[in-house]
Amino acid sequence: MQNRNCLIVGAPVESGAGRRGCQMGPEALRTAGLAEALAELGCDVEDRGDVVPPQLDEIAHGFTAKNLTETVAWTMALEQAAHQAMASGRLPIFAGGDHSLSLGTVSGVARFARDQDRPQFVLWLDAHPDFHRLDTTTSGNLHGTPVAYFTGQDSFAGFFPPPAAPVQLANICMMGIRSVDPQEHKGLLEKGVMVHDMRQIDEHGIARPLIDFLNRVRDAGGMLHVSLDVDFLEPDIAPAVGTTVPGGTTYREAHLIMEIVSESGLMTSLDLVELNPFLDHSGRTASLLVDLTASLMGKRVMDRPTRSY
Repeated sequence: MQNRNCLIVGAPVESGAGRRGCQMGPEALRTAGLAEALAELGCDVEDRGDVVPPQLDEIAHGFTAKNLTETVAWTMALEQAAHQAMASGRLPIFAGGDHSLSLGTVSGVARFARDQDRPQFVLWLDAHPDFHRLDTTTSGNLHGTPVAYFTGQDSFAGFFPPPAAPVQLANICMMGIRSVDPQEHKGLLEKGVMVHDMRQIDEHGIARPLIDFLNRVRDAGGMLHVSLDVDFLEPDIAPAVGTTVPGGTTYREAHLIMEIVSESGLMTSLDLVELNPFLDHSGRTASLLVDLTASLMGKRVMDRPTRSY
C-alpha cells in the first residue's frame, strides 16, 4: 500500500542547467498547491523547506563541466537530506530544481535502501537519458550526468563523493526518451540499460512495459524512486522547461503512468525536476506537475475538474 505520509523537500538547484530559472521551481510548486492537493487526498503532508548546500572551496578540473563545485555541494547536501527523509518514514517529494538534483537524491535514497537490505529501482521519466560522464558531456551542463553518477560510472571519482550504494543498471527503466547524444547512446547500448523511447511507446503502448518493470520491483522486494522531468511531457502542455523536445507524452499517457505506479503501491520517493517558472504560461506547467503528483498519490481522472487557463 502506498505510503500516505508525504514530506516535501525543496531543492532549488539550477547549477546543472543551461538556463536560469529552475531555482524558482520549488516555490512555484508550493504556489500551485502541491501540499494542498496531497492533503485533499488524505495524505499527511510535512514541508521541510529548502535544502541549503555547503560552501566548498573551488574544485579544479579539466572537463567542460560548468558550475562543478556548486553542483558537488548540492549533491552532498541532497544525498544527506534524501537519506534523512527516507529514515523519517515519510515518502519524500524532492521539488526542484534542475535534474542535477538527482545526483544527490537518488544516491541518498539508494543508501537508505541498502541500509534496509533492499534493492533500489529507478523509473526515469525524461526526454533525455542523462547518462553523460564528466568526460563525455560537450555542453558541460551537469543535469545530463545523474544516471551515470548514481550508477557508479567512471570519471566522477576525485570530484564528487562516491555514491555509497550505486544503483544497478538493470534496476533502471527509462521511459519517454527521444533525445540522446552519441556518447550516451553508445554507453546505454554497452551497459544494457532498459530504455523505452517514444517510438517504442508509439508502437507498443506505455502500459505493458511499465507493468513489467513494476512487477520486477515487487518480485525483488525493491524500493522505487520515480524521477519526473518536465521535458518528459509534450511541450504544448508543459512549456516551462529549458530543454523542450517535441513529441513527448500526452496528458493522457502521463496520467496513465502515474495511475499505474500509484496502483502498484511501490513508489517510495519522487523527484519533480526541471520546472522553470520563468518560461511558464500562467502557471500551467506547475499546476500540471501538481496534478500528476496527485495521480501518483491516488487521484483519478474522474476526480479531476475541468481546468481553465
